[in-house]
Amino acid sequence: MFDITHFEEHIKDLSVLGIKITQNNEDLVHKLWDEECRRNIYSATKSFTSCAVGFSIQEHLLSLEERLVDVFAEEIPENPSDYLTKATIRDLLTMRLGQKEASLMGAQRPQYKEEDWVRLALRIPFVYEPDSTFVYNNVGPYLAGIIVQRRAGCDLISYLTPRLFRPLGIKRPTWETDPSGNTFGAGGLFLTLSELHKFGLFYLQNGMWNQEQLLNREWIAESTRQQGPDPYGYLFWRGEYQSFRADGKYSQLSIVIPDKNAVVSVVAECRKGDELMKYINKDILACL
Repeated sequence: MFDITHFEEHIKDLSVLGIKITQNNEDLVHKLWDEECRRNIYSATKSFTSCAVGFSIQEHLLSLEERLVDVFAEEIPENPSDYLTKATIRDLLTMRLGQKEASLMGAQRPQYKEEDWVRLALRIPFVYEPDSTFVYNNVGPYLAGIIVQRRAGCDLISYLTPRLFRPLGIKRPTWETDPSGNTFGAGGLFLTLSELHKFGLFYLQNGMWNQEQLLNREWIAESTRQQGPDPYGYLFWRGEYQSFRADGKYSQLSIVIPDKNAVVSVVAECRKGDELMKYINKDILACL
C-alpha cells in the first residue's frame, strides 16, 4: 500500500475530507476524514462540460469553429463588437473568450435580476481579441453547456447519463440549473469522492471503460493538453508531472498523471488550495 503518513501530517489543518489514489489499476489509498456523501464539486464541473462537448463533437452535433454570433443568433446584442463576431465555441473552453472580468460566479448568480443568462452573458463587453488573454470566467463553460443542451435537445444530466454516468456506475446526480432550467455547465455538480475519481480514471484510460471506447481518445488528448501560454486545456488545468486535472473551489480535485498511470482525487473544504496542492505534489505525486 502507498504510505500517506507525511501527507496526513502536512494537511491536518487544511480540512481535507477524503483522498483516493489509483495506480496501475490498483486502488492504493481510499482514506476518509468524513462520510463519503455527494458534495458540490464546484468548478471541477467544468471538466464534465468539456466531456459533454467532446461527445457532441463525436456525434457531429457541433464544431469548435462555429462562431457565437451564428450559434446564438437570436440572443446576440445589436451591433456586436468585432471581438464578439470573431469568438468561437473553442474560445468558450479555453478561458480566452475576450471578456475582461469573471461573470456568473458563485456569489454573483443569486444577485442577477435577469433570468435569461444567455443574453446576460453575451451583453458583457468583449474587450480582448478572442484567444489572446486568459481570464478565468464562468461565461465560457456555461455557454458551452447551453450549446450542447440545445443541439442534443435535453439537459446535460440526461445527455451524459447514457454516455458517461451510467457506464461509470454513477447514478443520476444533482446539478445546478440557471433560472430557465438549463444545466449550469460551469459549476454545481454534486458527486462523491469515488464518483469524481471514476471520472479521472475514465480520462486516464483515454475515454475507454470496461473495454469499450466511449469517447474518442483524440478528444481526450486535445482537450487536456495546454492550449496556450497558460496551464489550461479545454476546461482542464495542467499541473506538475505532466498531469491534468478537474479542479473545483475548496480543492475538489481529480488529478490524472498519465506518465505514472495514476489518478489522485481529493474532496475538501480547504481555504488554502495552493498549500494543499503543494503537499499533493510533494508527498503524493512525486512519490508515485
